Amino acid sequence: MDCKKSPITWIPTAYFAMGLPFVVLNMVAVLMYSDLGVDTETITFWTSLILMPWTFKFLWSPFMEIFGTKKRYVVATQIISGVAFGCVALALGMSHFFAITIALLAVVAFSGATHDVACDGVYMGELSSAQQSKYIGWQGAFYNIAKIVGTGLLVYLAGALFKSFGGAGAADPAVAYAANQKSWMIVMLIISAVMVLIGVYHIFFLPSSQKKVAEKKRSGAEVMQELGSVLLQFFQKRYIWYYIAFIILYRFAEGFVVKIVPIFLKDSCEVGGLGLSNEQIGLYYGTCGAATFVLGSLLAGYYISARGLKKTLFSLALIFNVPFVVYTLFAIFQPTNGLLIATGIGLEYFGYGFGFVGLTLFMMQQVAPGKHQMAHYAFASGIMNFGVMLPGMLSGFVLNKLGGYENFFIFVLVSTIVPLLITWFVPFKYKDDGTLIEAGVEGALTDDEGTVAPEK
Repeated sequence: MDCKKSPITWIPTAYFAMGLPFVVLNMVAVLMYSDLGVDTETITFWTSLILMPWTFKFLWSPFMEIFGTKKRYVVATQIISGVAFGCVALALGMSHFFAITIALLAVVAFSGATHDVACDGVYMGELSSAQQSKYIGWQGAFYNIAKIVGTGLLVYLAGALFKSFGGAGAADPAVAYAANQKSWMIVMLIISAVMVLIGVYHIFFLPSSQKKVAEKKRSGAEVMQELGSVLLQFFQKRYIWYYIAFIILYRFAEGFVVKIVPIFLKDSCEVGGLGLSNEQIGLYYGTCGAATFVLGSLLAGYYISARGLKKTLFSLALIFNVPFVVYTLFAIFQPTNGLLIATGIGLEYFGYGFGFVGLTLFMMQQVAPGKHQMAHYAFASGIMNFGVMLPGMLSGFVLNKLGGYENFFIFVLVSTIVPLLITWFVPFKYKDDGTLIEAGVEGALTDDEGTVAPEK
């Protein structure tokens, strides 16, 4: 491989560019709209709805094989996302900024979801199995660094700029609004510049050894027929409807809080929030949140490898739901101690990092195996994203109906009972070593593709 296109020259930038748009749309935009006076129900609905492309990206991913190369998709989507973020910055000064910017962010979402498919395709197509294993840590690290930059550095920067523009303590609401508007315009322009620069960089450094195959390219109709066949086989898997319910419900409570928590942290104590500034939120997420997320993910890996997924899945789900206890207590007692709040955010990210590993491995080891393993894992991931998107859309409505943060977080805490029950009873098809668990049909085992495995 050309040294100029060594994996270390493009994997960090490619996966940073994968993570940044998602975290900006998922959380940073929530704080931006809150600062600009958009009501909570509108924010939660629309910033959740625009994430839909990440749920349904498997529908158009097969067609990407027909036109162009994966490198072209990666470069194009990075530049398109960058330009769209730049347009968001300019649109923030308009009177109908919300409708315009949410439409632009929807373009970013479609572009970002397409980028994910192409970027993973480059990673798998350009690297050998040994290289994939060698650089998987770089891939995950820079995806999560993008999250830290988004929720930590960019949010902190927005708060610092707000102060520098005279918004802090301003008696006139118009002055505070103008300061917020300017600070978020700068943040969006920075994101725009980063994405465009990465796209230009990848024109030269992203490899593209994709070769034209000798056989005739598949037509769109053939791709559609194949997609239908793969989907049908997915829904014919043993236990699949239970698995779909499990995948949706595992993160259902998280879906309710993911949009509300940033607003809860920022809202004043008078309306039930914690009254934090953007600087404080960015600092806490960028330090405690980042460190505990990595720690939780690492510890979960060792924990599962030592005891096996079947024995650990329920405890992983329990720890995944710890943050909902923390935020319920925060809503009740409204602490003002920064160290205590930072610790709570740290627990949130530790629980997320620790518990999310269980769901990911379950989809890989119990749902995906079979002839179309990669496609079926993509379907399962899309279903998982839908399970977060739907409650996110409803979260603002539920918050308003329940009359405040305290009742809302209690509701979320109660809603964890069903996911925990479905986790306790979830059936396993495969042992930890990948062999099928006996199906009880005359001593023979049948896998998802209809082939008979030897008896154990």
